[in-house]
Amino acid sequence: MKIHQLLDRYGVTENPFAQEDALSDRVFLEHCLAATRHSAWDKIYGDPRAPATSVVFGEQGSGKTALRLQMREQLHAYNQQHPQARAFIVEYDDFNPFMDSFRERLSGRRRKPERALQNWRLWDHMDAILTLATTRLCNTLRNDGRDAKTETHNLDNDKVHALNRQQRRDILLLATFYDDNRDLGARQRFKKLQWKLRYFAVKKWWPALLGLVVTVAAILGALWYYQRDWRTVVGQWWVWAVIAAGWAPFAWHWLRRWWIAFHGARQVRVFDHRRGALRANLGGLDISDAVGQPMPTRPRGDDRYELLLKLQSVLKSLGFDSIVVLMDRVDEPHLVNGAADRMRDFVWPMFDNKFLKHPGMAFKLLLPAAMVGYLQKQEREFYDRSRLDKQNLISSLTWSGQALYDIANDRIRACAKLAEGKQPGIMDLFEPGVTEVEMIGIFDRLRAPRHLFKFLHRLLVDHCSKYTDDKPEWKIKRETLQASLAVFLKDMEAYEQHRGTG
Repeated sequence: MKIHQLLDRYGVTENPFAQEDALSDRVFLEHCLAATRHSAWDKIYGDPRAPATSVVFGEQGSGKTALRLQMREQLHAYNQQHPQARAFIVEYDDFNPFMDSFRERLSGRRRKPERALQNWRLWDHMDAILTLATTRLCNTLRNDGRDAKTETHNLDNDKVHALNRQQRRDILLLATFYDDNRDLGARQRFKKLQWKLRYFAVKKWWPALLGLVVTVAAILGALWYYQRDWRTVVGQWWVWAVIAAGWAPFAWHWLRRWWIAFHGARQVRVFDHRRGALRANLGGLDISDAVGQPMPTRPRGDDRYELLLKLQSVLKSLGFDSIVVLMDRVDEPHLVNGAADRMRDFVWPMFDNKFLKHPGMAFKLLLPAAMVGYLQKQEREFYDRSRLDKQNLISSLTWSGQALYDIANDRIRACAKLAEGKQPGIMDLFEPGVTEVEMIGIFDRLRAPRHLFKFLHRLLVDHCSKYTDDKPEWKIKRETLQASLAVFLKDMEAYEQHRGTG
């Protein structure tokens, strides 16, 4: 007997429990994204009009990635309803490029996988978030205001043209250090962005022009004084001194850009900068516009906070009142490799109340439950700095048996054929002796949606393998249910003790 035969009997067109990962779960993405939510949804999601941070710890399979996808979808819906006060979404979930670049800048023993993330600091997180946000903004500007991912992030070209010169300068300053578009070279993408913003730097040429004028004037004056005697002119030290003085401002600004490029490429550790291109892009700004601006050339967060404020100011003028950072999949990078201590080294610098409570920003940190144990071992200084009591902390993303029962019903009905009458439910698959209370009790032991899907899929396989196509059985018997549950719980225990695959 085949599974699809059993499901067809109840009008279900596909197996609702075949997929376990939310990113590849078509049933969830197409049917359950807006309907099936955790009981703590309101606390986790909050209100985009008053952005607030949430810190969620959950075991594998508890629905953290599903939560991220749901929040992203809900934010898109909010942006459509509030086009003048949107939320700018930053999905901070692919850490491998940042970690690879970061590790390359370490030396000696610090480059070892078990030690590398011990050197990760708060400003590295800030650089990564600024890179993601700036790259998305710059890509949209270069694409005539059209965002490649969603229409809710499109820009009004009238608002872009209405930006003042300081705001255009701020965008180019951010792009200089944080634009990570891989389709274009550093100089090409900067020039294209400069053209789109209509930012024309004329004053940057005055040091070179001054040097050229002084050189010509010194040579012509010397030739006139020495009656066009070239040999005498070349031998006069004062002629060369005047020429050198004329080129001194140009040399000063050239060396200053090299100094900024050298230290900027060294201190922005999550981004692979080319010093020559960085220096050239800095030269694309007017001297008067660049003087006194914050630049990430030191190992500290102060400059990053200032740049973050500049980004927020620009986004507000473009119709975005807040920034929402969705952080997920912390356990997946190859440098972490699922190790709880490495996850701690990577995430702990973010637990800074000044950062998490930054005005106009909301951080949604979806973290593995394996890190919770380290919270109990921290000293008072950590709690004083992080103020987790103010961060909407959820220490365990658990699901009740009733919630999992509703999820099972939602998925079955999402896969059911469109027909009038009663929609199928999970209890329709079982013989009459199996009660709803008993099923909820079983689901309560599973704790997480992924365990629920694995168990129900295994149960369907176990049931169908006992019968032939010629003599099918349309109801799952209690004996099969209990036998499959016992085996599954044993496998789940082995997985939690790192002795199996679950």
